[in-house]
Amino acid sequence: MTTAHTSKSTVQRGHLGTLSVLAWTGDPEEGHDTPYLIAYSLGDGAAGAEAGEAAVLAMIGELGLTPGGGLADVTGANNSPIRLLVEGGQAVLSMPYLNVQCPVPKEWLSAADGRGHVHFMIASRPWPEAAPGRPVTEDVLQAFLGDEDTLTSAAHVLLPVGRLRR
Repeated sequence: MTTAHTSKSTVQRGHLGTLSVLAWTGDPEEGHDTPYLIAYSLGDGAAGAEAGEAAVLAMIGELGLTPGGGLADVTGANNSPIRLLVEGGQAVLSMPYLNVQCPVPKEWLSAADGRGHVHFMIASRPWPEAAPGRPVTEDVLQAFLGDEDTLTSAAHVLLPVGRLRR
C-alpha cells in the first residue's frame, strides 16, 4: 500500500519580504578567488524584520539545510532544490521562494568557470542596506559578511555551476 505524504510549509511568504541576491569574489591577490553568491531578505516583510528572519530560517529548514551547519556540498547531487545556471554574464538562481537573475562581474564569472562551483549563502539576518539598485561598497559588504552572527546564522552551500547545453 502506498501512502501519499504531504508536507505543510512553515514559511510565511509575506514575512520573507524582498529577497535579493548579490555576487562577489574573494581577493585573487591573496589566493582567494572563490565566487560567492548570497541570498538575503531586506527585512521589509509584512510583519517586520524579526518575522522575516524567522521565515528565512524556516525556508532554510525546508531546503534541508542547517544555519551555521557547515558547508553543504550539493555539487554531486541531482535532486538539490537549489539550482544555479551561469550564462550571458548572469547567475540565474532557482530555488523555492526565489527565482532571480543576478548580473555578475567578470572576475566572478572567471572564478566560477575555473572552479565549477560557487559558495552560496542564504542569510537569515535581514540586510536592508543592500537594496537592489543601491551600490554595495566593500565596507558595507565587509560589515555584513564579516559579522560572526551573519555567518553563523546563514546556510552555506557549495553549488555546481550549470550551463546551457548547446
